[in-house]
Amino acid sequence: MKKRVSLQKTLFISVLFLSSIGISQTTWPQVITTSNKVKINLYQPTPESLKGNHLLSRAAISIQLKPGDDLLFGAYWSDAMVTTDRNTKMVVLESIKITRVKFSDISDTAKINKLKTILETEIPKLNISVSLESITTTLEESNPATNENFKNQAPKIIYTEVNSSLIVIDGEPKLEMDNKLNMNKVINTPFLIVKEPASGSFYLYAGSYWYTSKSLLEGYTTVNNLPSSIAEIDQQIRSKQTEEEKAALNETKKSMKAPQIVVSTEIAELIQSDGIANMKAIEGTELLYVANSEDNIFMYIKTQDYYTLLGGRWYKSKSLKGPWEYVEADLIPTDFSKISEGSEKDVVLSSVPGSDAANEALVDAQIPQTAKVDKANASCTVVYDGDPVFEPIEGTNLAIAKNSKSTVLKTPSKFYVVENGVWFVSQDAKGPWKVSDDRPSDVDKIPASSSAYNVKYVYVYESTPSYVYVGYTPGYMGCYVYGPTVVYGTGFYYSPWFGPFFYPMPMTYGYGMAYSPYNGWSMSVHYSVGFFHYAAYYPPHYGYWGPPMYRPPYHPPYHGGYYGAHPVHYGNTNININHNTNVYRGNKGVNTKDIQRNPANRPSTQPNRGNANVSQQPVKGGGNSASQQPVNKGNIQADRNGDVFKKDQSGNWQQRSNNNWQNSDRNSPSTGQMDRQQQGNQRAQTRESNYNQQRTPQNYNRPSGGTGGARGGGRRR
Repeated sequence: MKKRVSLQKTLFISVLFLSSIGISQTTWPQVITTSNKVKINLYQPTPESLKGNHLLSRAAISIQLKPGDDLLFGAYWSDAMVTTDRNTKMVVLESIKITRVKFSDISDTAKINKLKTILETEIPKLNISVSLESITTTLEESNPATNENFKNQAPKIIYTEVNSSLIVIDGEPKLEMDNKLNMNKVINTPFLIVKEPASGSFYLYAGSYWYTSKSLLEGYTTVNNLPSSIAEIDQQIRSKQTEEEKAALNETKKSMKAPQIVVSTEIAELIQSDGIANMKAIEGTELLYVANSEDNIFMYIKTQDYYTLLGGRWYKSKSLKGPWEYVEADLIPTDFSKISEGSEKDVVLSSVPGSDAANEALVDAQIPQTAKVDKANASCTVVYDGDPVFEPIEGTNLAIAKNSKSTVLKTPSKFYVVENGVWFVSQDAKGPWKVSDDRPSDVDKIPASSSAYNVKYVYVYESTPSYVYVGYTPGYMGCYVYGPTVVYGTGFYYSPWFGPFFYPMPMTYGYGMAYSPYNGWSMSVHYSVGFFHYAAYYPPHYGYWGPPMYRPPYHPPYHGGYYGAHPVHYGNTNININHNTNVYRGNKGVNTKDIQRNPANRPSTQPNRGNANVSQQPVKGGGNSASQQPVNKGNIQADRNGDVFKKDQSGNWQQRSNNNWQNSDRNSPSTGQMDRQQQGNQRAQTRESNYNQQRTPQNYNRPSGGTGGARGGGRRR
């Protein structure tokens, strides 16, 4: 089965080019030299708390007032507006306000105030950038919501011992004429299934293979000699493929046995093994895992219960055939927490309460993707299937439009719509629409049972006469904090709209959603790119994966460990907002030349390798010049009290006191705090380095692109 996966991986070549391939590692300290020769060393900040798009942090500093003077060591606290780019995994600190400074060796209040004035003047001129990883690994205060009422009952879980792919149909199959294909097509599925007119047989497209069956729901076998009508469709699809894609698909057909097709018309998930389950022990635990499976399937020896992880939720059963029942994350066996990072199954640690990976996922779920929207130019278009049809949202004064691909909300006095993570408002359900300075007052009351639930996580932070600062957290994309971990989807089934148009709704289950500490949620290995090529070429047909333009990438197995050579995917928030240009990518109805992204001219710095001196590279910022001198991350840090510490060459902490460095008590709370901060920084650096390495052109296959939509849909033809 591993061979099959490696071949599948070669198929996932991007249909839509995503331009950024990595993140830059910021080296510290960053050095400011002012016009009057004051030199300021800014050491790596420690994030203390994140409130909306404002990051409160502290950092150690050293200041040299004039050449030849001794360095004055201290700490400053700041409140900065963050501009986040999840595509590059960088966070820029803008509009920095210095809220407090401390210099332990200085008692002269006037001198302290002078130093504070210098910092207040010079630091806000810079857009200081830090990696997203450094925030997720070191943020000290986290306040995730944990009281959501999600539906966690086990879906139908199908277990097979042969290579299989699950074909999900949203309820009873509905066939309608597709004029582009010139035959009846099943419209309530993200897979291409058509009924060939002459024979009455059904044909299923899977990229490297076509399948056929007399029955829509079972009995599919591969077919090489296609009837002319199906061959024409095949040609339509292949005409839009690149030569690289064609070669990959052909190679797969030569080398990979066609998977068995399993069709379900109800909510379901597929887990499988390559033959009879081969159980192997996880060292240091009483857990076994199914070694000949790409799914996360375990047995807890003490109780002989099987456990599997689906969309961040744990389920258990006495048999691989089921029935399965939901288990709260904090009630799974404690042996899961003993899984070592770097081991075969460490990918599940993001769903093990209390683990570093789980804590970082919780933090990541609170970090917004941000944007600055030009009110004068931003626009959107909302299309309804006939006249607007609104349905009340329980517990709120809101109603949601059922017959639109857009999330349109009706309030007692206005209409709102969320398009690509931006709120728009109108006095009429049909527009015209303008960028909104606010969002509906009852939006926070929207229950998980409503398909509008995800727009709770789209925010309006600030507004000026010309611009609105907006952002969304991963909840907009379906990544939710639930208790001590994150999960995908609410678990609720949302009924699609059937009319002259078909508007599907996002699904929690059916696509093997799995969480990666690098890239968020991805689809499982049970699908090759072929199944979804049609979605990319004919995007109006699809919409089962969240907000418009969002479709999770393919998710290979994690052989190689948490910090090993993991395959590359693009994350679940890098498609709605194009981070590298001033427009949205391809969303119908939104004119977004008005969207301004993070600065693209920030220097790209190389990973930190030690204390060697290197030439300084200028960084734009106000009237200052700034440079980055590589030193060990975490080498000089400030604790919560503003006391400054550094590591000596022997690895011991020293505290700055009486204008000197003095050994710190190994057992003091501050020393323990410094250790934790440094461990977080090192963890972030390792993840940054791995991520950068994976995203270089020679090391990654681009994931399958494509479009989807929470309310994306296709015209019935």
